[in-house]
Amino acid sequence: MRRPLTIIMTALLLLLPAVPASAAPYVPAGVRAGYVVFDRQTGRVTARHDAHRRFRSASVVKILIAIDYLESHRVVPRSDLALLGRMLRASDDAAATSFWTRGGRGRIVERTARRLGLTDTAPPPADKPGFWGYTSLSAMDVVRAYRYLLDRATPRVRDLVLGHLRAAERCGSDGFDQYFGIPGAVPRPWAVKQGWSGYGSTPPVRCAKTSPAARTASFQARPVSVPDLGHPVLHTTGLVGKDERWIMVLLTAHPSTATWSGSTARTTALARRIYLAATR
Repeated sequence: MRRPLTIIMTALLLLLPAVPASAAPYVPAGVRAGYVVFDRQTGRVTARHDAHRRFRSASVVKILIAIDYLESHRVVPRSDLALLGRMLRASDDAAATSFWTRGGRGRIVERTARRLGLTDTAPPPADKPGFWGYTSLSAMDVVRAYRYLLDRATPRVRDLVLGHLRAAERCGSDGFDQYFGIPGAVPRPWAVKQGWSGYGSTPPVRCAKTSPAARTASFQARPVSVPDLGHPVLHTTGLVGKDERWIMVLLTAHPSTATWSGSTARTTALARRIYLAATR
């Protein structure tokens, strides 16, 4: 177990100011973005913008669902191992709902927030307990989740979760293409977990392995306490660079009239600008 002083020092590293860049990456007009890039080699945040702004999580919460399930089950049935793979690699919503229901729904978020030290994360509102995609979280908290997996989780949990993210499939189980943001903007190697909500349940063009764009989807009900009401969200998160040196998280909310193709193009272009500014 990590010593208390080490845990405190780790938390303080995230409070250090970002390394100055010659020009901050441009966020397109009408887009709300929160991003953080953390350099694991230097222990510094190299880029940040609205790092603690809350977004609705969409499928990014599946990282927390997986951590909670694995840490509460010493023995995992083969059927659940298969579900975890589908949830993390292909962003399968039915798999996430299964774990969400069995794990106590919002209590999953409460447990992982306490364990991982997440300060901006909260479960869905009480009137939407089944809507895991309406968990609220920030870019900084997603960085903390990745750091937990890399530095504090047991090898069993770390290797299973990150192993699936390293093998993220292009096509989500619902036919949306997941290769927007980091996969479209950053050279391999990378490990990613994507998220999206508000673009409907059917992709405008069904994903094929040779498709140039990317898609994802989630729940769309609009309780008042959910961030960015009426605005579709698109998130790209993961580990990038040689030896997975950088943790990169970009959460975005787009205008209510935004199209899928426009949103993915803007998000991928912004991810590219952030990567170039933060990793040089």
